[in-house]
Amino acid sequence: MVNPAPGAVSAITVAKELDRVMRSDQGRLLAALAAGLRDISLAEEALQEAAISALAHWGRSGLPRSPQGWLLQVARRKAIDRLRGTTREAQKARALAVLIPDEGATQSETIPDQRLRLIFACCHPALELKSRVALTLRSVCGLTTAEIARAFLDTEPTMGQRLSRAKAKIAVAGIPFAIPEADLWPSRLESVLTTVYLIFTTGYLAPPDEPRDLCREAEFLMRLIDQLRPDDPEIEGALAMMLLTSARRRARIGVDGISLPPSMQNRSLWDASRVAEGRAILARAMERLQPGPYQIKAAIADCHMAEPGPDWPQIAALYFALWRHEPTPIVSLNAAVAIAEAGDPTHGLAIIEGLEEQLRDYQPWHAARAAMLGMTGDKFAAAQAYRRAIAMAPTAPDALFLEQRLADIETQENVQPDA
Repeated sequence: MVNPAPGAVSAITVAKELDRVMRSDQGRLLAALAAGLRDISLAEEALQEAAISALAHWGRSGLPRSPQGWLLQVARRKAIDRLRGTTREAQKARALAVLIPDEGATQSETIPDQRLRLIFACCHPALELKSRVALTLRSVCGLTTAEIARAFLDTEPTMGQRLSRAKAKIAVAGIPFAIPEADLWPSRLESVLTTVYLIFTTGYLAPPDEPRDLCREAEFLMRLIDQLRPDDPEIEGALAMMLLTSARRRARIGVDGISLPPSMQNRSLWDASRVAEGRAILARAMERLQPGPYQIKAAIADCHMAEPGPDWPQIAALYFALWRHEPTPIVSLNAAVAIAEAGDPTHGLAIIEGLEEQLRDYQPWHAARAAMLGMTGDKFAAAQAYRRAIAMAPTAPDALFLEQRLADIETQENVQPDA
């Protein structure tokens, strides 16, 4: 029998620890590498090679004191090896000058947080908006290409091609990894806020067992931006929206595992401190009398928490105000839901039916349409729409909620399931 080497650990333990580190710190590690390399693809490749090396090395020698520091040090060495063999002399000289002094850094070093620099590189105006947002979600937060494709209603191959082109453009154009000066800030802020907002919504809508807390990541990044640009009402609005929405996270899933809208949630589970902070920040932003889409979204989140229940007429009015800033079919869908909940489901359904061509592959459209059909009395069509929405539900709690609604419809009208 062969005895294991001193300090050796099982392959399962190594795999679990590596998975934990990569899920929690991949964005920070990648940003630290990319800030020196000025090449996101090379940084990703070096980090992936370091992760592969960790599987073997940690199994033989045991887990390092700082797995993150170990991965960063090894990834730097992998990048140096690749650069020494490249013919891109300008990039090689620049990146080696940054990386080589760090080669001897200890494995217990604190990893520098360069994520904000990476965000501004990914959000450079040389890239189109959709590519900026997608690339930041991939590079900073480590979302998979499939996850990003779902957020954009795109196919995975299409999104993969978009990401590859964006990374190549950053490398070829020499886009700087730096926080922009004040005079360039306005032209860059829109895509940065959109990026962080999508990070937040992806995290908020994730399954309950998702190990990555993207909501906290987004909030952290938004607070960093707020520190860089204090007193900007749209930054404050975005932060307020995150706080007011995330305050309800513990109440989103009921004890029976069903997704619950704000009107059905246990309010005692809401985080009172986050509600208070969000409302204070929103009030401060609105006092500046410079309304914008993120302040409106924060106000909508606040209206969902009104006593004794959501203020649907005000929510509908706010969605129409938001549509003037963001004339998208999803904003129209949300406005239609608010109109129906405020007492006019016929009007709401008419709006929703007009969005079919644009949103027929968007699951919330089917769920909203089912609810409207039920409210207007067409129980049979509502049941059919609920079945379609259930088949497309992104999470089990969402499916359970819709199944409950479908059961109610079938009980009311004795609508039989499809054969």
